[in-house]
Amino acid sequence: MLKHFFNLQWKSFFRSASFKTNLAFKILMIFGALYFIAIFLALGVGSYFIIKKEGLGDPLRFVNQYMIYYVVMDIYIRYMLQKMPILNIKPLLYLPFKKSQVVFYSLGKTIFSFFNWAHAFFFVPFSIVLLVEGYNPLGVIGWHLGIMALFYCNNFINIMMNNKDSVFYPLVALLAILGICQYYGWFDITVFTAPVFDMFYDIPWTALISWGALAALCFAAFGYFKRNMYLDAGLATKHDIAKSEDYTWLNRFGNLGTFLKNDIKLIKRNKRSKTTVIMSFIFIFYGLLFFTGSLEVYENPVWKIFAGIFVSGGFLFSFGQFVPSWDSSYYPLMMSQNIQYKEYLSSKWYLIIIATIISTILSAFYLFFGLDAYLAVIVGAIYNVGVNSYLVLWGGAYIKTPIDLTSNKKAFGDKQAFNIKTLLLTLPKLLLPLAIYGLGHYLINPTAGYIFVALTGILGFAFKNVVFKKIEKIYKKEKYKTLLAYKQKAA
Repeated sequence: MLKHFFNLQWKSFFRSASFKTNLAFKILMIFGALYFIAIFLALGVGSYFIIKKEGLGDPLRFVNQYMIYYVVMDIYIRYMLQKMPILNIKPLLYLPFKKSQVVFYSLGKTIFSFFNWAHAFFFVPFSIVLLVEGYNPLGVIGWHLGIMALFYCNNFINIMMNNKDSVFYPLVALLAILGICQYYGWFDITVFTAPVFDMFYDIPWTALISWGALAALCFAAFGYFKRNMYLDAGLATKHDIAKSEDYTWLNRFGNLGTFLKNDIKLIKRNKRSKTTVIMSFIFIFYGLLFFTGSLEVYENPVWKIFAGIFVSGGFLFSFGQFVPSWDSSYYPLMMSQNIQYKEYLSSKWYLIIIATIISTILSAFYLFFGLDAYLAVIVGAIYNVGVNSYLVLWGGAYIKTPIDLTSNKKAFGDKQAFNIKTLLLTLPKLLLPLAIYGLGHYLINPTAGYIFVALTGILGFAFKNVVFKKIEKIYKKEKYKTLLAYKQKAA
């Protein structure tokens, strides 16, 4: 039976309309995985000696002290990025398969996820170094097994917590507050958590507690999905009570106002779009890495513009790159109506511009770090309005990814969003403003760098009508490919 399931997945991959994109993305993922594996191996071998050299105390105790942040951050990364490899269950319910077999295969696939076994490339060499350095072998084995079980627990916690934003975001906020309190010396949560991880080494048999928790989570996840795997409720589409919102003040803008009303309602009513707004707000604080001097690697003055673009353009990048995918559920209906692409794209453009202006205003607290910091944000916003706003709409024509508005999975992107054209359009979005600023900064002075970037944005804004005509032609050219893609589900 497992062989049959593997065969279905294999055919789904090769028969997909996006096979070439999937294959390119898989190859890119392999290189990315090799990169992180190399980093984990280097840290696994070198961490012990680095901690010793810096005089930070017992390397094992030091690692255990901050293990709580490692474990919780693992959950955070999984929740945002890990794809749940659940089969397309609905068609299988009509076939003579046992529910337990389908659930067992679906959950079993998660065990082999990169998010699980990648940690071994750090903990295995680190454990070997501990053994070579004379640590108690039984204690090291107990510690290693106990820690690895926790990461597999995270796998099933992520499955059980899938799409439960009301639980996830408060936990992340709590961890962030605890981290800040520890950084400033107000409260140290590691005083209470470090002994738990030390226990795996000091009392090796306690590793069985982690494995017991893992077994309990496995059975809980299995039971949960088996109980809910039926069409009339478990897999049924959720229906919410509709609320009427007119936004009559937008009627003065004609068809443009109609599109804007639809976009505002879409953002307010759907899980995925709400997540995008939250991500946009988080982007505002991205500049703290650059303007506070906390990271030496970002002290080069050119990075200030990079920060300014992301601080003001969080919504632009997270929402704009998926136009028209936000409307994928009813895009075929829209295209059957007498709709002008120019008005449709203009509504998205105005929404992006409004969000960019709001982000820039909210970023005024960067004045605390100096006028130069906030000036970088303002200049980045001007470039986003005059250049990047067009580029994200242009790139959206080539991203044929249907979006499930009821789920926030893949909120950071999707494999179908990767192709050569969108990759090439990324270069002027991020690298061109850095080059323009660097030209003015190093040839004249920093003020000239800001002026050059701002003038580029103003010049782009002046050619709005010309650029929109070209983007409109591209959308018309890609129209039928997009309609075909939205009829298929990603493999």
